[in-house]
Amino acid sequence: MRAEDGMATAARSVFITGGTGYLGGRLIPRLLDRGHRVRALARPGSEARLPTSCEVVVGNALDHSTYADKVPPCDTFIQLVGVAHPSPSKGTAFRSIDLPAGLAGVSAASKARVQHFIYLSVAHPAPIMKSYIEVRQQCEAAITAHELKATILRPWYVLGPGHRWPYLLIPFYSLLGALPATREGAERLGLVTLEQMVTALEVAVENPPTETRIWSVPDIRKSRARSAFAGSNAA
Repeated sequence: MRAEDGMATAARSVFITGGTGYLGGRLIPRLLDRGHRVRALARPGSEARLPTSCEVVVGNALDHSTYADKVPPCDTFIQLVGVAHPSPSKGTAFRSIDLPAGLAGVSAASKARVQHFIYLSVAHPAPIMKSYIEVRQQCEAAITAHELKATILRPWYVLGPGHRWPYLLIPFYSLLGALPATREGAERLGLVTLEQMVTALEVAVENPPTETRIWSVPDIRKSRARSAFAGSNAA
């Protein structure tokens, strides 16, 4: 147990794919620091990129048979595998990496009967990134079909090291957010910071839902405040 803001948080046993990536590399140390147990999937040769205090499982994120039997007894599964720096030109990569990885994660989590599946999706609808959105929607549909209790996070663009150019768009977002006709779209397709995303994932782990919930950009931004009522906002 770990005390935070006067409340005790139950330790979770977490299985994570994509733990060496942009989000996962920052999330795992946070979870370990908060007293959770972490088991992370890594490709052969990438084991050293994971913290020594987490348990490493060597396997292929695109093939659940290479790691599914290592998911138990974890109660939480976090699916973060995805193509780095998504762009409209990477449709083939989305279908060859993001889709099979997402479906493999759903299958492995279902087989292990995990209590909580956390999936990094994307905000939609949107005027661009159609292939990326279609892949994420297919994975969301698989979560529903397997009847997993899930937290589905739908950010649009995550600001952080190496991902800073959209800061130039903040005045544009402010203008769209001030107009009634464009306010909803500006909020749904808004920017979130790397710290906000890591915090949202942390809060999701520590507050498993009673039914599937979807966290949009506004929810991700206020995820720390949401910790007291994280079971709400059901899909």
